[in-house]
Amino acid sequence: MFTPTFRGLFTRLPTTTSFSGLFPCSRLMASTRSAAAAATASRSIHTTAPQNARAQGKGAKKKRRKGKGEGPDPRIVNLKASMPRAVPAPLRFARNRALRHWTIHRAWLLYQRKEREREQHELERMYQSMHNACEELRKTSGPGTRDEGYLYRVAMEKKGLYGHKSIPIEYTRPQTETPAREPWNHGWTR
Repeated sequence: MFTPTFRGLFTRLPTTTSFSGLFPCSRLMASTRSAAAAATASRSIHTTAPQNARAQGKGAKKKRRKGKGEGPDPRIVNLKASMPRAVPAPLRFARNRALRHWTIHRAWLLYQRKEREREQHELERMYQSMHNACEELRKTSGPGTRDEGYLYRVAMEKKGLYGHKSIPIEYTRPQTETPAREPWNHGWTR
C-alpha cells in the first residue's frame, strides 16, 4: 500500500497562493536563489561532472512515477482547503477609535478594581462580625454552673461538621501514592 511521507503530501499539491509577501526574508531568499542559479549556469563550462551524474550510474534506483489514477491525498486536499490562505492583518485603530477603546478599557479596569475592593471590604466586615461574636461568647459564663468560655469552646468544636463520622478535607490522603525518595532536588539548575 502506498503511504506517502508527511512532507511529500504537501509538496505534491500545486499551491495557488504565493507566500512571498508574508515573510520579510522571502525576497532575500528569492534573490539568493536567482544568484545561485546564475552561478550554476556560469559553471557549466567546467569539465567536472556534477554530483547528480553519479546517481544515474548502474546502482541508481529509478524514481517511481505517478500513474494516471494516483492523485494527491484527499485528506491533505481537505486540510489545505480549510486552512486560511494568508495571515490576517493586525488590527489598526484610527485615532478616535483608539482613544475610545482606551477609555472603555480603563473604565473596565476601574470597575473591576472597585468590585474587588467592595468584595474585600465585605469579607473584612463579615470577619470582624464573627470575631466580635466569638469574643462575646468567650467572655460570657455558660448556662447554669458552666464556667466562662464554655459556649466559645462548644462553638469551636468541629463534631459533625463534616458529616457523620467523617474527617476534614484537609486530612485526606495526598495525591501521590508514596512520598518522593528525594523531596527536593537541590542540585537542579537551568
